[in-house]
Amino acid sequence: MRTEICISGFGGQGIVLAGYILGKAAALYAGKEAVMTQAYGPEARGGASSANVIISDLTVDYPFVQQPDILVALSQEGYLKFRPKAKEGALIIIDRDLVDPFVEDSPAVIPATQIAEELGKRIVANVVMLGFFTAVADVVNREAIQNSIESTVKPKTLPLNLEAFNRGFLYFKESTRTNAEKAALEFERSSLPSNEI
Repeated sequence: MRTEICISGFGGQGIVLAGYILGKAAALYAGKEAVMTQAYGPEARGGASSANVIISDLTVDYPFVQQPDILVALSQEGYLKFRPKAKEGALIIIDRDLVDPFVEDSPAVIPATQIAEELGKRIVANVVMLGFFTAVADVVNREAIQNSIESTVKPKTLPLNLEAFNRGFLYFKESTRTNAEKAALEFERSSLPSNEI
């Protein structure tokens, strides 16, 4: 099984770091083969940026993503540039507030930047998106990604990054709950004494 993934956005969003964490998680902690390539626009910050990751059960003989099975877009420019290259039926994942998708697309959507801002650091939107990606795509397991985060980011930023990852992961879980499950959870919360909520 070979999965081609393109993570796109603009310089300064941590796109390459997200790709690195994903590839490292697959190769070191999930027992898969993985390779990552990266590309920048003419500006280091603000220009187009992408991280392309291939994850496979077999040796990766050609290291370049040609037709992504999964496209993650954290900017409109990234979406417009890489959407035409994605396979037909590709999984598209976007930041709700930064990407306006084509009418024919039905992407998985998360307000990654908004969640990061709620956590106090817009810069962790990439890790919020990585958490959401992990839950939606089911390519690399949650534990492997968390291990990769723990061994990659600076120790002083680890709690924030893990919280960002968990918020993204749980956002998908919350969004896919049925109305009955949501009602049951709300009832359970309302039944708790106020000091336990």
